[in-house]
Amino acid sequence: MILAIRTTSGREKVVVSSILARVRTKHIPLKAIVQSDQLRGYIFIEADDSDAIEQAIRGIPHIRGIVAKEITINDIERFIVPEKEVVKVELNDVVEIVAGPFKGERARVTRIDDLKGELTVELLEAAIPIPITIPISSVRIYEKAKKEG
Repeated sequence: MILAIRTTSGREKVVVSSILARVRTKHIPLKAIVQSDQLRGYIFIEADDSDAIEQAIRGIPHIRGIVAKEITINDIERFIVPEKEVVKVELNDVVEIVAGPFKGERARVTRIDDLKGELTVELLEAAIPIPITIPISSVRIYEKAKKEG
């Protein structure tokens, strides 16, 4: 059985941490807790029965209630299946921006932040090169950097 738990938007991770602490100390038999950044204000808990879920969430701050309808794995599959592989971008690659205000522009990659999933690029057609930070998912490779040697 999987139930959706309504939470205060933006406090999902705090709620999950509190539930995990309670589950560890009181040995509550939960199977899984799922929290997705794509779906704000909700977490999903799987257990054999609703009593275990209610025991795990009772009195925890930022919980707004339980959604009465039972959830199937197909309903939440898109939130737990990893997204497609991100483009492998390297320094000095020329990329085309495919989303945002600079859509259609070409730019050269000057810095890569893998932890945040962001690139810093300089637009090629701009009169003055201004660094712009954009998500890696909003670019596609236009031309790979030439290797020296």
